[in-house]
Amino acid sequence: MALRFLADHCISNTIVQSLRDANHEVLRLKDVLPVESADAVVIAKAQEIDAILLSLNGDFADIVTYSPKNYRGIVALQMRNHPETLPHLMKRLSAYLRLQPAMGHYRGKLLVVEVDRIRIRE
Repeated sequence: MALRFLADHCISNTIVQSLRDANHEVLRLKDVLPVESADAVVIAKAQEIDAILLSLNGDFADIVTYSPKNYRGIVALQMRNHPETLPHLMKRLSAYLRLQPAMGHYRGKLLVVEVDRIRIRE
């Protein structure tokens, strides 16, 4: 079963292609909204199109502003200005996605993907 993602404007082509290669559907922000759209508009669009929001934007990892229970899922990749960690992050995320292939699993959850772990906030 493929997952559906909305890739925020900060998500690279490498990440998008990696997810597509794993047979997930990935919509790019630029294809559904202006790239300068406010965060609230971006996450609302993810809800509207029934997608998990995928972002490098740390704002979406703020559970006070974006309470996970209100969304279909948020995946926040934590590179912390270290692009060399991207292959490790994607390996960890890909393994998790294989173990949890159902969209319903992500509803109401924030996954903070780090090199050495994935933290799940609900």
